[in-house]
Amino acid sequence: MLPLVIAALGVVFGDIGTSPLYAVQTVFTLHDRFIAPTEEDVLGVVSMLLWCLFLIVTLAYITFIMKADNQGEGGILSLAALIRRKLGLRSRRAGAALVLAIIGAALFYGDSLITPAVSVLSAVEGLSVADPGLEEAVVPIALVILTVLFLVQRWGTGTIGKAFGPVMVAWFAVLILLGLPHLVQNPAILRALSPTYALSFAADRPIVAFVALGAVVLAVTGVEALYADMGHFGRRPILLGWLCLVLPGLAINYLGQGALILSDPAAIANPFYLLAPSWAQLPLVVLATCATVIASQAVISGAFSVSRQATRLSLLPRLKVVQTSREQGGQIYMPTVNFLLFLGVLALVLIFRSSSSLAAAYGLSVTGTLLLEFSLFLLLAQAVWGWSWPRLIALGAVIGGLELLLFGANVLKVLSGGWLPLLIASIAATLMLTWRRGSRIMFGRRAEMEGPIEQFVAYVKEHRVPRVPGVAVYPHGDPSTAPLALHSNVQFNHVLHEHVVIMTMKNIGVPHVRHEDRLVVTELGDPGDGIVHVLCRVGFNDSQDLPDALRLAVGRAPELEFDPREATYMLSVFRIERGQDRCMPRWQKAVFRLLEKFSANKTQVFHLPPDSTTVMGAQAEL
Repeated sequence: MLPLVIAALGVVFGDIGTSPLYAVQTVFTLHDRFIAPTEEDVLGVVSMLLWCLFLIVTLAYITFIMKADNQGEGGILSLAALIRRKLGLRSRRAGAALVLAIIGAALFYGDSLITPAVSVLSAVEGLSVADPGLEEAVVPIALVILTVLFLVQRWGTGTIGKAFGPVMVAWFAVLILLGLPHLVQNPAILRALSPTYALSFAADRPIVAFVALGAVVLAVTGVEALYADMGHFGRRPILLGWLCLVLPGLAINYLGQGALILSDPAAIANPFYLLAPSWAQLPLVVLATCATVIASQAVISGAFSVSRQATRLSLLPRLKVVQTSREQGGQIYMPTVNFLLFLGVLALVLIFRSSSSLAAAYGLSVTGTLLLEFSLFLLLAQAVWGWSWPRLIALGAVIGGLELLLFGANVLKVLSGGWLPLLIASIAATLMLTWRRGSRIMFGRRAEMEGPIEQFVAYVKEHRVPRVPGVAVYPHGDPSTAPLALHSNVQFNHVLHEHVVIMTMKNIGVPHVRHEDRLVVTELGDPGDGIVHVLCRVGFNDSQDLPDALRLAVGRAPELEFDPREATYMLSVFRIERGQDRCMPRWQKAVFRLLEKFSANKTQVFHLPPDSTTVMGAQAEL
């Protein structure tokens, strides 16, 4: 458990753990016309920061939402998939859950682009605090750091977590060491632990408090990634890491920054770095830079998890997934997603060039995702877990009310930068909805062209299709239909191989399936006709090596008596051509065809030998 906790610290808590770098500073500098470094305002702001952590992270996510796992996976799409499975795909509430999840996932992609840019920039900008002459070097250094970060993703979150974990342990220890001396010097700040100061601040100046929430939300950025990353490590390591180190470190540091401002109001210019003595500021910049690089890891890993869930829900094409751990199924690497994130983050850094320019854009995507995830959780709790209405209303009023206020405060920033995550989310949602609509149309047409497997077997028997020596293996995803390549072979060559094996790979969501439990063999048609279906059930840690599965299947039935080395693999290809039908707008057709080109190569996915693989199929117009 301890190695998992340390690894989780290196991946999951980076984003929320580096919030002290900019959260307090942003509240006072962004709203300096309304909020002053007076005792009343400082206690009110610090109390708001702390109670956002207590209520949203500890109560809502750690206590409740993270219990809503889908076979160990977290994230808004995983939550929607769980609801759909429990309520039935045709349920109206299940349909509504999917729509909300698509919006939430799209907002998360916006966060995945903005977080690395703003986190790394905010840390490197500490150089200008230690030496103003280094200000021009901030952007180039940030670009180099981000490039290295995305290059190491191929090593996997487990390996990265082992490397980053000790750094984050040191980071949270430093947070405590920085905050404690100021806390001891000015213990009056401990009054901020009482929620009454946050409530009185809001009651005395409700408009100012509402506007301030737009910056206070920076304290909880990363909590949505915490849930999305649950599949990488599991709930328990995340819970232990939060309660034992992360929460104490954040609370003490926020209290220390408040105590510093009470004793020196000028410290609002950069309260985090000014917590340290002057000799320690440059080393602190180095450590903070390392920590913010790790902060970016949380949303990058979360983007991998969300993308794989999107492919399973037919919201994105099948993308290449590299399993990077033998123990944890959620530890994956997706090259295409990694590359697209890298390009997007570099573009944001080059366009905005400072963390303050991106500050206004930061928050809207986070609060939108929080609100949508909590809404889906309440739906699950009511419809599936059977929670009572008083319990739902109480939790909804406290957590949902706070999240709604945070979201409303960030809506005010739309014109000043909040449009950026909305733009990114709009593009992501459009891609997902386009792929879902297009794939339903095209794969429906494909199923019609394939036809029932029973009908094909009857046709072969009725027309006495000639058989030729050999073994033909047809990888096929739908056991109820006949593969297109099988149709094409009979249609154009007018023959059928002596042995025809239709193989379906099915991932059943467990780490490993024993070899003796992996295969299910079904005879198609009459015994002895040489046509058989093999279902291969694999876990997330099992290779989808189809030739290996074929060797395992040999001898399991009389029709599987052959030498697997003689097999020819017949891949079904379904090409999509331009058409004049009006099933979709022209621009959506173009987007769908573009997305289809990103689909993973089946030859690589199934480890098929290129010299023994033939491609056959059909085409349809769109």
